[in-house]
Amino acid sequence: MAVILYSKFTITHLYHFTDVRNIPSIKKFGLLSHAELQRQSVEVAAPGGNDWSHEEDQRRGLDEYVHLCFFDQHPMEYIAKKDGHIVETTFLKVSPEILKNSELRFTGEVANKSGSKLLTLEQAVDLLDFEVIGTRTDWRDSAIQQRLKAAKKYEVLVPKAIPANMISFT
Repeated sequence: MAVILYSKFTITHLYHFTDVRNIPSIKKFGLLSHAELQRQSVEVAAPGGNDWSHEEDQRRGLDEYVHLCFFDQHPMEYIAKKDGHIVETTFLKVSPEILKNSELRFTGEVANKSGSKLLTLEQAVDLLDFEVIGTRTDWRDSAIQQRLKAAKKYEVLVPKAIPANMISFT
């Protein structure tokens, strides 16, 4: 099914936002899910979420995933910065090869939003607007802008970890 994404749409990177203070541990361990960070007792210099978001993620099993997005902008980054969890943001680029992981899940909105549904790749291809993500569209068009605004909330959830060799730190 990942072949469909590659053949129909151009996805050059996925993104993970974090505070720059976390870069040294990410270079050492890769991107780890919140649950994996705890299992491995990895200290996080600047955790991105608050207690509520971590509890909600754990309740829904989302703490087992590394959260990615399709753009170098995400509404949760704004909130994490506003709340002071992130001081200086960096959006790390993740290789689209990660899309070949058969255990990925997708969401059509912020993952821990009440009522959000986890989708398989097959469901995501049918339900999410990959056209606005991975093809040339006129971003000046107001209808396209609305589609783009919605797509910026999409999340790709990767189980447990993303190895450092799949991450661009530049």
